[in-house]
Amino acid sequence: MAGLSFSGLGIAPAAGNQFSAIVRLRWHLFVNSLRTSRGATELASRIFIGLLVALGGLGGALGFGSAAFFFTSQGKLLWIGALLWAVFVFWQVFPIMSTAFSENLDSSIFLRFPLSYRSYLLVTLLYGVSAPNTAMGLLWLIGIAVGVGLAQPSLLPFTALMLAAFALVNIFLTRMIFAWIERWLAQRRTRELLGIFFFLMIVSFQFVGPMFSRYGDKPSPILMRFGRELSPVERALPPGLAAEALDRMSHGSASAALGFLALECVYGIVFLSLLSVRLRAQYRGENLNEAIIVKSAGREMKTIRPGWHVPGFSAPVAAMFEKELRYLSRSGPMLFTLVMPVVMLLVFRLGPSSGRDEGFLKDTPNFSFPIGAAYAVLLLTNLVYNNFGNDSGGVQFYFALPVRFRQIVLAKNLAHLSVLGMEMVLLWFGVYLLYEQPSLDITAVTIAGILFAAPVNLAVGNLLSIYFPKKIDVGVFGRQRASQTTILASFAVQIVTFGLCALILLWSLSLHQHHGSTWPATLIFLALAAIAIVVYIWVLRRMDRIALKRRETLVLELCRS
Repeated sequence: MAGLSFSGLGIAPAAGNQFSAIVRLRWHLFVNSLRTSRGATELASRIFIGLLVALGGLGGALGFGSAAFFFTSQGKLLWIGALLWAVFVFWQVFPIMSTAFSENLDSSIFLRFPLSYRSYLLVTLLYGVSAPNTAMGLLWLIGIAVGVGLAQPSLLPFTALMLAAFALVNIFLTRMIFAWIERWLAQRRTRELLGIFFFLMIVSFQFVGPMFSRYGDKPSPILMRFGRELSPVERALPPGLAAEALDRMSHGSASAALGFLALECVYGIVFLSLLSVRLRAQYRGENLNEAIIVKSAGREMKTIRPGWHVPGFSAPVAAMFEKELRYLSRSGPMLFTLVMPVVMLLVFRLGPSSGRDEGFLKDTPNFSFPIGAAYAVLLLTNLVYNNFGNDSGGVQFYFALPVRFRQIVLAKNLAHLSVLGMEMVLLWFGVYLLYEQPSLDITAVTIAGILFAAPVNLAVGNLLSIYFPKKIDVGVFGRQRASQTTILASFAVQIVTFGLCALILLWSLSLHQHHGSTWPATLIFLALAAIAIVVYIWVLRRMDRIALKRRETLVLELCRS
């Protein structure tokens, strides 16, 4: 089969036919998906998210372009390196830190077709170009190029060439990172290590703002020395090289500028080569999935431990409850859910505006408990809005078991409520240690608010879990979240729920401006909680009929390879 010629990126006729077939395949899949209500809803969600990406890209392009125009007109093109570093960091960090609004398209599905390796490599790169971070990064780079061109038109051709090379470096690096992360996610030991690394990185980022705001106005000699020593390293990296090339070209040093452009291209070649190592292994049939090792019966039989007994619930519910908690005990999202609210309170406490004598929570540190509880409920949506994502193909057994589907859903909800209960206990002690002991009325209004918010989220989450299920594939980066429709719906639910709670709480405090009593809000929350619980029970009783009606969609989506 004729392949792809990298010299000039010319595509042989056979490869061109393959790419046109892939485009037609993607188009027909898209058109056919619109025939279902799920597909139409997903399209609306994608349009909304696309508009957000477009607004972010165009707004960022205007801002970056204005800054580039100012730096160029002032003859300080080296400062464009700061803009390029911002683009570089966003381009690489955004898909790692947040995959909620974008799903990483898996190009490995084309390995079952007779594609040449070079064609497969190009398809993988084209899939990477379709990501939101790439679209926004390209718009920002176009804004920088336009800003430089308006300030110094003679520099525009070289700027366009330099920023094009910089864009390719970012694309190659992003795809390389994704490929190697998926390699590590494919095995449990490396997946756990990578999960710990991501967790520590996310927690560390929370402390950047408070540390800068607290110590940023006090220049440290050690930090200044570190910055001076780091400057040569910064200029040797892709953003620094691009800024240095533009600065040299503006001063008439064309040979030096072309040298920096060549070094930029070297980075691209290195990143593309590292990506090629992973893709070539996949192309040759590498399979890192963990196979179940069937061991022969040993001499000693292991003792079978009885299952849990949950008072007030049937044996099937108790068994499913035990299964869910055992799964969650080894889950990174549960660890994240348990720890992050306390971490956020610590972030508020360390900030210059979070102490007892100034700024945030200065007058009402007692309200740190309801604020942390609201954040805990927000994090709970990662678990409750895609109940069956972790079950994958195992969801088929739910329809074969002599158990009502409502019992399965109830057990999952009980497990999630147990996590929320543990979180509330940790949060209460965290507030006690970091601020002060929450008063009785604040504790009561917080618990009452949780009794209202939790059933609402569980009821909506149960419906969305069946109507918009999404398989969670821990071995493929970018497919560890719920569907885009579910995410947008969860945001809407949280906005309405938290907005209503805030209005009720503010109204209650306004009635008692001098004493600030929250007991009226507690009574209202309890009344709303009774209504929410009735709605939850009403939805739960209809789970059997809804699941039976949607079983084909549920099984098809969760069993998808």
